[in-house]
Amino acid sequence: MPTKNESKTSTRLSKAEKERIDQVLTLLDEHYSTNLICYLDHENAWQLLVATILSAQCTDARVNIVTKDLFRKYQSIEDFAKADVKELEKDIHSTGFYRNKAKNIIECAKRLVEVYHGEVPREIEDLTSLAGVGRKTANVIRGNIYKEPSIVVDTHVKRISNKLGFTKQDDPEKIEEDLMRVLPKEHWILYNIQIIAHGRSICAARSPQCDECFLNALCKDYQTKRKKLKIINEKIDIKEISNSKKAKENSIGKKVK
Repeated sequence: MPTKNESKTSTRLSKAEKERIDQVLTLLDEHYSTNLICYLDHENAWQLLVATILSAQCTDARVNIVTKDLFRKYQSIEDFAKADVKELEKDIHSTGFYRNKAKNIIECAKRLVEVYHGEVPREIEDLTSLAGVGRKTANVIRGNIYKEPSIVVDTHVKRISNKLGFTKQDDPEKIEEDLMRVLPKEHWILYNIQIIAHGRSICAARSPQCDECFLNALCKDYQTKRKKLKIINEKIDIKEISNSKKAKENSIGKKVK
């Protein structure tokens, strides 16, 4: 019996589109590791949860620098639950939005201690009931800690999935739903990891290396831009030919006179 998402996929995607998606995934597997990698340093579930909350509007590299000392100072989720908010703000200041993050981390830690006995829950409904935890953070935990098939829509996944034509949405939750429809479930976690690597190495937001990208033949955004450029160049060529023809006719006319 097909699942709800599998059913939608089968009715929505043409054979050609399925083949294109398979080719994209195959190329991603060939160019990037097929190992499940997490870019945030952690030793357990609560450390990854705190690190992911800190990663909002902050690079993973900066978060890893901060958590290196942070997790030495706060050695359990109970330590975070008892933390002084002003002191925690100073500890995480360089990650940005430190006031909201400090408040959320303490409230999140208190709920984990009071409701979940210090354990990070597995279900998305429980995770998103925690302060500072949305679907993105919840799916990071589900995928990396519990190995539950999940899609994390970060800035790279959002931008590149649109470029590839896997979604046309801007809202992260709708993008997540679209990707769940078009990607095979066994590739959900890996897709997150590979697209982040691709966004950092080739498809950067400010200066994407489209001409050198190994996905450009399958990328709808790149192919659309190429077609537009071709049309523009053809119009320029026609105009130049027309101008050249007129110049030649004028030159002949002058000679006749």
